[in-house]
Amino acid sequence: MTVITAAAIDKVIDGLDNLSEDQYEKRMEAFAAAQPVIFAYLFDEETFHLLNDDEKGYLQYLALICWSVIEKQNGATEPVGEEEIGETEEANYEILENDPGKNFRQRLDPFFDGYDQEDLLAFAEEAVLEDEHEPDALVSKEGRETIFVALKTIIDVLT
Repeated sequence: MTVITAAAIDKVIDGLDNLSEDQYEKRMEAFAAAQPVIFAYLFDEETFHLLNDDEKGYLQYLALICWSVIEKQNGATEPVGEEEIGETEEANYEILENDPGKNFRQRLDPFFDGYDQEDLLAFAEEAVLEDEHEPDALVSKEGRETIFVALKTIIDVLT
């Protein structure tokens, strides 16, 4: 598995940003066709009920970036199963809950220890903490954990 760089992530983001609405929709459809279980997971109301509609859309966009860059760097990935997602998500929540007394950034530190896809993980971290001190930030304080764990889970099962 090739290590994904920040430059590769930026290139995918630029490519997605330059798509028309129709082309973007086709890219999402390709994601859904290639990884139907991950795509269904992203729309699971039970899992993501704490997120508002903007946060859900943002999560879907971020997941598309992760899938796209992984596919671009490493080729097509095998479809992921529901059990694999569930087990991985549970393991990620256990890591996050290991020391709930720390601030959110510090609680993410254990995820980086020895992790192969550090730039992808940093991308997920920055995505949920962008504008964190702004009252109208896209990701609410409550949504940070959910979105980060979902992205980490997706990165894990795809890599």
